[in-house]
Amino acid sequence: MNANAEFDVVVFGATGFTGQLVAEYLNKQYGKNSGVTWAMAGRSADKLAEVRDLIGAPSDTPLIVADSSDAASLDDMARRAKCVLTSVGPYSLYGEPVVKACVDAGADYVDLCGEVLFMREMIAKYQTAAIQSGARLVFSCGFDSIPFDLGVQYLQEEAVKSFGQPMSRVRGRMRSMQGTLSGGTAASGAATMAAVQNDASLMAPLMDPFSLADGFQGPAQPAGNQVQEDEALGIWVAPFMMAVINTKNIHRSNALMGHAYGEDFVYDEMMVGGSGEAGKAAAEAAASNQFMPEGEAPKPGEGPSKKEQEEGYYDLMVHGTSSDGNTLCVTVTGDKDPGYGSTSKMIAESAICLVKDLPEVAGGFYTPAPALGATLRNRLIASAGLTFTVDA
Repeated sequence: MNANAEFDVVVFGATGFTGQLVAEYLNKQYGKNSGVTWAMAGRSADKLAEVRDLIGAPSDTPLIVADSSDAASLDDMARRAKCVLTSVGPYSLYGEPVVKACVDAGADYVDLCGEVLFMREMIAKYQTAAIQSGARLVFSCGFDSIPFDLGVQYLQEEAVKSFGQPMSRVRGRMRSMQGTLSGGTAASGAATMAAVQNDASLMAPLMDPFSLADGFQGPAQPAGNQVQEDEALGIWVAPFMMAVINTKNIHRSNALMGHAYGEDFVYDEMMVGGSGEAGKAAAEAAASNQFMPEGEAPKPGEGPSKKEQEEGYYDLMVHGTSSDGNTLCVTVTGDKDPGYGSTSKMIAESAICLVKDLPEVAGGFYTPAPALGATLRNRLIASAGLTFTVDA
């Protein structure tokens, strides 16, 4: 961390849809006299001022002009930040200059990245330099992958308390959710597919559940790519669109924590349909409805109305079975639409948690659970509308 920097958090991309929500949350939750200093950054001083006024932030809220195509401006921004919070994606197109600036300055970094290929490349390219500079870089601090990543960690902590061992077989199951696929997620997916079309060898890390696990290869993992009956839970389940990134992040978390979940850890993530024939029909409908047709997803910079954000929610369970047959289930819920309302709060709290609560975390690239863990979980419960509970 760049401990002597001017600001605790700089929101890069504050004029974008998600960045504006982050700035709005920081203004509401961490205004003057909160002990948190923050600034807004983006390409246009005029647009930054417009957003500042729109969200009701004080007129002296610091504004920083920075552009992904201008390395000097990014270097200046990173030097002034203890943590750069960036919502500027797709990260494969715009992310590396920000990563490099933070690593060079020793500044912390949090993002909303769900792009496996970008994450893999950045870790390989900058891990050594990040360790040396002390920069802590935490990927995937939004709906992908905090609820499931911290949910699995919570389950395992409770399992060790109750049974003295972690759960070797864990099932992440999205019970229900209401909200819009973010434009950034859609654009990131398109960028990833374009990269694969140009280089077919890139498909292998997308298919490998351990592609972010620093070389570790564990046991075979469920494919999770078709509607099926989950006999352990007695329900029908469908493929879940976020599983592609979440499963890889959770295996990385396990590896970074010294295989706290075990080297035999097996994990998958799916959508819940329900039980019986009605559940099967619901799972089949979920499989066909959660992926928006091309052209229908919001464009980057677009998003749901305030009403849609407020009416959104998600409810997921993480179910574990130990090697000797013990079972445990936890529930994670969020009170806003997952892609925007809840995500903006989660990434804001991630940045503040890293800077204010966890100075002892060493430099390097992380997922949320090993870097932020229970400390962030408590922040999210207190301030960001999430719940983590053990099922009766």
